[in-house]
Amino acid sequence: MADNPKSRRQGELTAPPRCAHAGWSAIFLAELAATSNVTASAAKAGVSTRLVYDTRRHDPEFARAWRSALCEGYDALEMALLYRLRVGELKPATGAKRASRSFDNATALRLLAAHRETVARERAIREEEDADAILASINAKLEKMRERWLAAKDATHEE
Repeated sequence: MADNPKSRRQGELTAPPRCAHAGWSAIFLAELAATSNVTASAAKAGVSTRLVYDTRRHDPEFARAWRSALCEGYDALEMALLYRLRVGELKPATGAKRASRSFDNATALRLLAAHRETVARERAIREEEDADAILASINAKLEKMRERWLAAKDATHEE
């Protein structure tokens, strides 16, 4: 009964198969990192935004890769904004023979603000992963030292 699609309520979603996104996810994530635009990234990958959001909701690894792509996109946007703040953009003035520098950054600032919390959370996760890796490395070294000590102790008792 549970496998019968007619028994499901209208609009109820099921989890996509685990590797169903293998064909399009790399394209989607690369475009997301480049543009920070989910709709454009889904279009480039040839899938619907609903599919990517459903996959993110049901696949923790894909959700992690999504956050990482947004973090990468945020870093690129931040660098582009810093560049624009330093040098501006050349725009032709109406009727003028020469272009003038424009420093209109309102849109970029709004994008940075929109992604700031997500990126801060991802950076915190990365830092925690780094701390966990360091701790695991220390524990592995201690375990090897313990094994060598036990082996030396056993060798001493055999003599």
